[in-house]
Amino acid sequence: MKKLMFKYCYVLFSCFFAFSSVANTKSEEGFKDYLQQLAAEAIADGFDTQLIENAMQNIQYRPTVIKADKNQPERTLTLDSYLASRVPDWKVKQAVSLLDTHRSLLHEIGTRYGVQPRFIVALWGNESNFGKIQGNHDVLSALASLAYEGRREALFKKQFFAALTILHEGHTSLDAFKGSWAGAMGQSQFMPTSFLTYAVDYDGDGRKDIWNNYADVFASIANYLASEGWVETYTWGRQVKLTDHSASQFAGLDKDNFVELTTWQSRGVRRFDGQSLPHVPIKASLIMPDGENGRIYLVYNNFHTLMRWNRSTYFGVSVGYLSDRIKRGY
Repeated sequence: MKKLMFKYCYVLFSCFFAFSSVANTKSEEGFKDYLQQLAAEAIADGFDTQLIENAMQNIQYRPTVIKADKNQPERTLTLDSYLASRVPDWKVKQAVSLLDTHRSLLHEIGTRYGVQPRFIVALWGNESNFGKIQGNHDVLSALASLAYEGRREALFKKQFFAALTILHEGHTSLDAFKGSWAGAMGQSQFMPTSFLTYAVDYDGDGRKDIWNNYADVFASIANYLASEGWVETYTWGRQVKLTDHSASQFAGLDKDNFVELTTWQSRGVRRFDGQSLPHVPIKASLIMPDGENGRIYLVYNNFHTLMRWNRSTYFGVSVGYLSDRIKRGY
């Protein structure tokens, strides 16, 4: 009796699993139906019918972007190895050269937005290798495919309609509307909603061209930072060492541990060379991306702003690290 019951349950479970697998399978035909729903919703939201018709003819199902989203590589990296790959000497050399090439424009934009040019260049370099790697995926196809996949439908639908708004406003064309597999666009790698919030038409030509126009790229990066609380009178942080390891209990980016340098001094935190911390009225957080045996930093308000750009502490440190090397020169 037990064997029969077990076999019955096994068959029932197998049938359910098979049914679920079929139900969860995404097909090109299903994608076409989903596109029709998106089109109807877009028109109901007030988008021009002709724009939607043209856009929908261009959109294709991209299972490769779904695969990329599901199977992002999980490599065990240390901050040292990450910095070696993200901020190699050749990139520092290019950053210093490009800062010099665009010095006048970067100084003008930096002054207007209150952002040091070296940080604009550092973000530019980290996001797209100074515009060389922007992605060649059709943005609408990528976003529609990711929305159709369903795990984060609300997020990618929002990005999809924001992308339609970018087209409606004439900032780019359907043919040129390219980006990463996840929909990040241009030399600043803005998602469409970030574009609508922060992108700038700095040269006044009627288009916010973060794909090809250096003035728009630099101003958009600077506008993001300024809008999110950047303070140009300070840097991003400094590498430190602990003389009292009990200080590690206060590590993290939460508000309670964002305290004055004098407090960190009293907790045994010192400059990397062992000297006392600067005696200036500035708050900082202690971060240890790889624990106490890795690099340890005190990071300031501007690092918190970088974390709103990208929530990876590795990324934030890499931007700060590149900006410091730019400042020193190659």
